[in-house]
Amino acid sequence: MRRNIFITGFSGSGKTTVGRMVARNLGWSFFDLDEEIVRASARTIEEIFAQDGEPAFRDLEHGHLAALCKDEEQVVSTGGGIVTAERNRSLMGDSGLVVCLEAMPEVLYRRLRDQRDAGGPIVRPMLADPDPLGRIVSLKASRQPDYARAGWTVNTDRLDPEQVAAEVVRAWGMLGKEAPRAALSAYDDLSAVVRTAAGDYPVWTGWGILDGIGERARRTVSPGAAYVVSDEGAYPHARRAQMSLEAVGIASHLFVLPPGEQSKTLESAGHLYDWLAGLRAERGHLLIAVGGGMVGDLAGFVAATYVRGMRFAQVPTTVLAMMDSAIGGKTAVDLPQGKNLVGAFHQPSFVLEDVEVLRTLPRREAASGWAEAIKHGLILDEGLVRLLDEQVGRILDLDEEVTTEAIRRSAAVKAGVVSRDEKETLGVRVLLNYGHTIGHALEAATDYGSYLHGEAVGVGMMGAAFIAAELGMLSSDDVARQRSVLQRHGLPTAVEGVDPRAVRAALGMDKKTSDGIIRWVLLERIGQAATRNDVPAELVDAALRSVCR
Repeated sequence: MRRNIFITGFSGSGKTTVGRMVARNLGWSFFDLDEEIVRASARTIEEIFAQDGEPAFRDLEHGHLAALCKDEEQVVSTGGGIVTAERNRSLMGDSGLVVCLEAMPEVLYRRLRDQRDAGGPIVRPMLADPDPLGRIVSLKASRQPDYARAGWTVNTDRLDPEQVAAEVVRAWGMLGKEAPRAALSAYDDLSAVVRTAAGDYPVWTGWGILDGIGERARRTVSPGAAYVVSDEGAYPHARRAQMSLEAVGIASHLFVLPPGEQSKTLESAGHLYDWLAGLRAERGHLLIAVGGGMVGDLAGFVAATYVRGMRFAQVPTTVLAMMDSAIGGKTAVDLPQGKNLVGAFHQPSFVLEDVEVLRTLPRREAASGWAEAIKHGLILDEGLVRLLDEQVGRILDLDEEVTTEAIRRSAAVKAGVVSRDEKETLGVRVLLNYGHTIGHALEAATDYGSYLHGEAVGVGMMGAAFIAAELGMLSSDDVARQRSVLQRHGLPTAVEGVDPRAVRAALGMDKKTSDGIIRWVLLERIGQAATRNDVPAELVDAALRSVCR
């Protein structure tokens, strides 16, 4: 039974770009094998080759490939030399369809040269050869018999990436044994599919799609009734959702909360329980959160605990919620002692993100949300940081195309992390807390009233960058680049009039603290993060003084 697609080919054939498109088209997960190796080993491919030698790298490559082959519905972009080992060819052939992307050596050389000239993050040693084209011709010829063993070949010389991806999907349709689930892949605005132990669910990101929620809910969940929870600020969007649900025959009810974090309490949860019980809500019905992070967290917590768990959907209406809190199944309410101290993991049935609703969002709140997109790029996607930096004007003006793409790309980062580490048991999901250690402490020290969440996280990221730089992990250029992109999006990088000692005291409530030791998420470079639990207390104090003045 073929469950996966493996994309092979020489460097420059477009494996990663095409792989991401294929995964999106099929509603599958995407993995770049080289990126997985780099992330796990905290070294570049070139460093692994130089320090350990090629045989050690090939063993590492095989191990990661074997781990991926245990799962299904994945598109995996492989390294150019992986097909030279019979053990790798057997693994891929047994668990999926192998597709080779072909191109003439001259075309490959031009693409690799253009990538280098554009400042691509990957070093291409063959371009340093006195005769780079000759090197490509020779190496490609030696691998050609192994490339020819692929189950399908696509010649990419005269095709753009979208056309190549379409050819791969067509090959899957002819040669694959399983089709993707229609409910997940039926819409062009699918950003990602989140894979969890409770099942898979789609994240849809588009412009003007809210009025179609009724049809999508009926197709994916088909609930007997729906209960829409919102707040006063998102009420117009909630009414649109309710009308769409009723238009397709789903009886729906609406509960409107007072706005603000002060509503995210056990008392509010109690009001929702009473409301649901009065309406005789059942486990098979659907609770829908329409609003920002507060609404999503509270409604999700209620869904997780009412009748021991009822179905739930997220319709985020803020930038922050679209890229972060709506995806991943974290639900919670606050206590006087701190944020999110009572909660549960409860994954939604779907996430629907209508970017058009952001037009009603105050500019400061929108800017706060972009901190999460910046964070996603800083920890895992350097290209996203570049997009947010180069297109900042169009993004802040809510240009339909660029804003939708930025949110879609950021949401896909979050979905990918959640799929790999649903409940923070593998150490991957913790990377999403970059900037949150100091950020949450800053919010607590100021009684959650002075700074929006994204503003606090932006300051927290600068504090973390200070620590990373002092530890010799992060270059001064990368620190400056982080500061610049935050400032260009209107986010603070330091705060005035806040006592760093108060923030220091609040650090003890951080959920990543164990036996008094904080697990810090720090950057090694833009696009790559790591965790450290050996940060000296005096360095933490210095970092707080650098951002709290």
